[in-house]
Amino acid sequence: MITRAEIVSEARAWIGTPYQHQAHLRGVGCDCGGLIGGVAVALGIVPPDWWDTEFARHAGYARQPTGDSLIDVLSEFMTATDSDTAQPGDVVVMRFKLDPTHVGFLADYVHGGLSLIHALNGIGVRAVTEHRIDAQWRNRVTHAFKMPGVN
Repeated sequence: MITRAEIVSEARAWIGTPYQHQAHLRGVGCDCGGLIGGVAVALGIVPPDWWDTEFARHAGYARQPTGDSLIDVLSEFMTATDSDTAQPGDVVVMRFKLDPTHVGFLADYVHGGLSLIHALNGIGVRAVTEHRIDAQWRNRVTHAFKMPGVN
């Protein structure tokens, strides 16, 4: 069984990986979904060929998911949990406008509280990064999921 601490540790090992749409290779490139799947593969939560077998039907996804398409995909691989009580190692889904479009891992922030590890494609940052979750980021969270086999 994989622990939440192992998920957070592996996600932190991806910090600095450049943002690249539809990529999922630590140190080379990934997007927000590639980070989630890449961590799951690295920890053996899903098999090494998961990208080519299970996830293949979702290949070619858009940069901006529409409607609940992101939630639908995550629901195939993970278990929904209450976003208000989500813990380090859980995956949170966020929206910036109308639809949920972004995912990342919750982590324990070094100065207390929670942080977010995610592949950011924003102004000044185009890489996997970690930062504290403030009220603005917390208000973006719409859903949370637990990785398979994690308590």
